[in-house]
Amino acid sequence: VQLVESGGGLVQAGGSLRLSCAASGLTLSSYFMAWFRQVRGKEREFVAGVTWNSGTRSYADSVKGRFTISRDNAKNTVYLQMNSLKPEDTAVYSCAARFQLTYNYWGQGTRVTVSS
Repeated sequence: VQLVESGGGLVQAGGSLRLSCAASGLTLSSYFMAWFRQVRGKEREFVAGVTWNSGTRSYADSVKGRFTISRDNAKNTVYLQMNSLKPEDTAVYSCAARFQLTYNYWGQGTRVTVSS
């Protein structure tokens, strides 16, 4: 089982990035999918999540109105569209798959750096 993130990079404040999380070895439609981020020395933070059928999406207050999570179960891929990026969004972003109450699988992460 693998979750592989891509799309990170360096962007100026106010810019946009689109992260992707491609799954192999599991069927994403069975899982709640989420994006987390972590800054070195700080705890991992929930960013956004989406139910298996995209019926419910949830966001951290810090990203509401700027980030959008989506999924394409046919492509076994989850996305995070990030707009109006701020320097405080700089972090390593990871996707995770949750079945019931436990996050079973995690990706290695992709680094996002927002310059001021």
